[in-house]
Amino acid sequence: MAESFFDLSKEDQREALEYAPAQSGRPAHLPEKDIWVVWALRALFDSPIANDLTFKGGTSLSKVYKIIDRFSEDINLTYDIRKLIPDLLGEDGELPTSRSQANKWTKAVRNRLPDWITNEVLPVIQQALKRNHLEAQIGLSDQDNDKLLLRYPALMQGTDYVAPVVTLEFGGRDVAIAVARHKSYFFIEKDAVGQIIDYAAATAGNLTIVPTGEAKVDLEQDYGAMLPEEIIIGNSVPSDELLKACAEVESIANHYVADGINHKQQSDSQIKG
Repeated sequence: MAESFFDLSKEDQREALEYAPAQSGRPAHLPEKDIWVVWALRALFDSPIANDLTFKGGTSLSKVYKIIDRFSEDINLTYDIRKLIPDLLGEDGELPTSRSQANKWTKAVRNRLPDWITNEVLPVIQQALKRNHLEAQIGLSDQDNDKLLLRYPALMQGTDYVAPVVTLEFGGRDVAIAVARHKSYFFIEKDAVGQIIDYAAATAGNLTIVPTGEAKVDLEQDYGAMLPEEIIIGNSVPSDELLKACAEVESIANHYVADGINHKQQSDSQIKG
């Protein structure tokens, strides 16, 4: 069985990390952070709370599905919020039946989620750190009550862009149309012109993933700052090519959704006929 990185001496850890750029093409502080990301995931999914968690986001696309090459430094997890508010659920237990009930659920979830993270998740990481004799520190974010920050003692010098901190962010769980309905109740947002965002449109053939205006400028600037960090494996593409690829994904996704809707409508029509 291969020896764990954390079982090595500090000198051997540094030597391994110094060897990593030649193999990965990335500066040494990125593989070091990646090690801590993987460690945190294992600590969580080897624990009793694993059954209530779903791993999502960019890091899951990279590590689980292998469909993106970008180095993903944080961990996004979802938790079934219904387990936080069993006393407020109706008979179906899925979504609130009114706006006032949704507001009540939202307030309760926001109040209870930090306690669940503190009482259930935090001890899991703390015990794993103690068990592995690691010096990292874990704690609830001062600004966001739905996040834990794992601060590790970096051996390699990094940059401000990639700090020696792994963020574990928690949220609620549903899929597709249920997610849209869920967000419409709990995460009402407005667009750049002040209109309430219609999340359901994304599930009905109107998904938009290509930014415009100031959002596009901000994305291009962030992308430009990311490239020198060599976060992307292999040859990176210019931002305009990246957005072109996103536009193609957007078009394909909407095409398949539209086809699915048309097929369902035709099937329903035939059944009624």
